[in-house]
Amino acid sequence: MAGSSLAMIVTNTPAKDLAYTNFAYCSPSDLRNFLVPGSKLAYALIGDAFVLSIAGNDAVPSGHIGLNAIQRRYARVSTGDSISMSRFIPPENINLALLTLELEFVKKGAKDEQVDAVRLSQQIHKRFANQVMTVGQRVTFEYQGSAFIFTVNQASVEEQDKSSGIERGVITDDTYIIFEAQNSSGIKIINQREAASSNIFRHKEFNLQSFGIGGLSEEFADIFRRAFASRVFPPHVTSKLGIKHVKGMLLFGPPGTGKTLMARQIGKMLNGKEPKIVNGPEVLSKFVGETEKNVRDLFADAEYDQKTKGDQSDLHIIIFDEIDAICKSRGSTRDGTGVHDSIVNQLLTKIDGVESLNNVLLIGMTNRKDLLDEALLRPGRLEVQVEISLPDEKGRLQILQIHTNKMKENSFIAPDVNLEEIAARTKNYSGAELEGVVKSAVSYALNRQLSLDDLTKQVDEESIKVTMDDFLNALREVIPAFGASTDDLERSRLNGIMDCGARHDHIYRRTMLLAEQVKVSHGSPLVTCLLEGSSGSGKTAMASTVGIESDFPYVKIISAETMIGLSEPTKCAHIVKVFEDAYKSPLSIIILDDIERLLEYVPIGPRFSNLISQTLLVLLKRLPPKGKKVLVIGTTSEFDFLDSVGIRDAFSVTYHVPTLKTEDAKKVLQQLNVFSSDDIDSAAEALNDMPLKKIYMVIEMAAQGEHGGSAEAIYSGKEKISTSHFYECLQDMVRY
Repeated sequence: MAGSSLAMIVTNTPAKDLAYTNFAYCSPSDLRNFLVPGSKLAYALIGDAFVLSIAGNDAVPSGHIGLNAIQRRYARVSTGDSISMSRFIPPENINLALLTLELEFVKKGAKDEQVDAVRLSQQIHKRFANQVMTVGQRVTFEYQGSAFIFTVNQASVEEQDKSSGIERGVITDDTYIIFEAQNSSGIKIINQREAASSNIFRHKEFNLQSFGIGGLSEEFADIFRRAFASRVFPPHVTSKLGIKHVKGMLLFGPPGTGKTLMARQIGKMLNGKEPKIVNGPEVLSKFVGETEKNVRDLFADAEYDQKTKGDQSDLHIIIFDEIDAICKSRGSTRDGTGVHDSIVNQLLTKIDGVESLNNVLLIGMTNRKDLLDEALLRPGRLEVQVEISLPDEKGRLQILQIHTNKMKENSFIAPDVNLEEIAARTKNYSGAELEGVVKSAVSYALNRQLSLDDLTKQVDEESIKVTMDDFLNALREVIPAFGASTDDLERSRLNGIMDCGARHDHIYRRTMLLAEQVKVSHGSPLVTCLLEGSSGSGKTAMASTVGIESDFPYVKIISAETMIGLSEPTKCAHIVKVFEDAYKSPLSIIILDDIERLLEYVPIGPRFSNLISQTLLVLLKRLPPKGKKVLVIGTTSEFDFLDSVGIRDAFSVTYHVPTLKTEDAKKVLQQLNVFSSDDIDSAAEALNDMPLKKIYMVIEMAAQGEHGGSAEAIYSGKEKISTSHFYECLQDMVRY
């Protein structure tokens, strides 16, 4: 922040030794014009160019300012000229995190000289403490008897504010200094890595949200600890510890969770070379040997740097997106060329071969870790493997805040929008799906401002508001890949929820208790429950109701109807995928509907699929990964068959879902309200010991009317079913 300007006459620096500083000198009487209130420090903004520290000197006349030759050249003034100066008060957060200085000799053609970066950094900190440095500024100084000039190439403050367009900051004890020198300068910098080892990062600390990363702070802390902590320390420390830097990491997890974003931002955070981002399929070539050459070319710059600079080499980052496309397990592809195998071999050689590189960090990303060659995943290669999983509620809130930040700043969000509520509702949404929710909500808000009759009509920007209703509509539109199959579950209970008597209610409450047990228990991450009973007794409807009422984020139903015409191996793969997807969610329910149909059971023979049977036996006993909990509910009408093939024993709990007795049927009929009060008892008596589904069917048939009457009138309560027609329908069902 600058005060009012003051015109002063330029003069030389009062003494020759004072020329080798970055101070400007004025008379003691003028010094008060530049003092920072409450401090002994004084700064002046010279024109609009740069900030100098000001010191008082009796040799400088009042109204004059002493500048050295470099300062005069930079300000484009000569001695005797008038220059505009103003007091500069440093704003908050102006401390420099990183300063990059390019060195040169004052006298060109001086002899070659080695400069120890560690000692020079100490001198710079000592001599220029609390001074303001601006990008482009040139400063003279003396070091070990030689006169040098440094040019400020980079000045990054701890919390960079680029709104001013000027990069400047104050040198503190915590400022990391990197020295550069052109080959023609005659200056060779040694121990650079030790001097600026912590300058591997551009910033002193990380605010992940400012990088557009939400909900991944724990994962980033894990990555930092394993991949970067050793690089922050000087080489002599790591050599004493006898450790090598991590050269590769793998980010894996479901699609859309932020793997590519994380890798891209890691590249931005580092002071190394600009990362090379490679999409797996881009490397492949139809020409023999070309693919392997493409892989070698990725490492060429790093190899050259290591040969020429040794330990002083910058860190080279190579990011492989969709690495599973090119690094499949060797021998798994049958393309006849062996290209995939040789790519894996080439990568292994570069990362961890005889002439392995120490200045490379390879970051691979995939959502199919199981496809990768296991040799790539051992220590020394892609050894840091971090799962980027679905965000929790706190992470979802961060992601929503990131994507709505601009809207909030520009007042495009209505006051009724509650991001905390949206975060709570969006269980199992990935980061990409949450972005999709925001985009969908915005589309509803924009659509209100458009008229399809006249698309050229002027849009009123001020009236655009994204409301809570827009977000709720977006939630119905953007369905998470790892969410609950609500539509499938609702289809399994088309007749809604009915009170079917005490026995049904008891089993339902027991099954809900199992869901609660899975939620809170630490000792039962996997609970399996089998609902058995005659066909149509309501098993699937009960399981679907538990799935909906439990409010688990992931609920999937596996039924034979979705796998008609598929081969046995394909069916197995489908079942396994549902379980694998469930392991990505903290809480999951899987419903295995009509297990005998899944097993292709036929009583004549009997015939069934042993492959699917063995798959289910394994999956029903396999514990989910740490931190994940699964409830599996199976339904069957062939209990004895499941018992004979050993599947019944794989379920920890079995409940018998009974047919309806007279009193249960009466309750159902009372809720349907399709009989007159005089007929309800006799109708219930006739329905004794009948499955629920058949009761619905016979009532549906009878509701059509004896002579084609109106079913709508029956269900609205205007008319009642006649018992004679009801008995006819019942006899038809029993007979046929």
